[in-house]
Amino acid sequence: MKIPPRATRIGAAAALLSALVVGGAVAAPAAGAAPTAVGSICYSNLPSQAHDTLDLIEQGGPYPFEQDGTVFQNREGILPSQPRGYYHEYTVITPGSDTRGARRIVTGERNQEDYYTADHYESFDLVDYDC
Repeated sequence: MKIPPRATRIGAAAALLSALVVGGAVAAPAAGAAPTAVGSICYSNLPSQAHDTLDLIEQGGPYPFEQDGTVFQNREGILPSQPRGYYHEYTVITPGSDTRGARRIVTGERNQEDYYTADHYESFDLVDYDC
């Protein structure tokens, strides 16, 4: 499978700031829409297995599971809306688990646009590499 390169582009925070400055306000979710649950987490606060996953992504693999690198469809609507194929998901190993577990890294196309979820897509934290 060919994974799109992670080209250097403006960071997610700068993109959001730009959208706010240029476009005014961020629209509230429509009635009945899934709530947004994107926070942030310092890179240093991620579990060591997430560091391993991010290293594998930077190296282009190999990945431990066949599903790693596949398109993440954002069905939950928690991450910012993007065209299909924008996000890809990768397993974060859960020690002692017989399955892939619930932990994932979901990457966007922007450089360092990496989201961590420990609860199988119920919430996400944007990884902050500057803290």
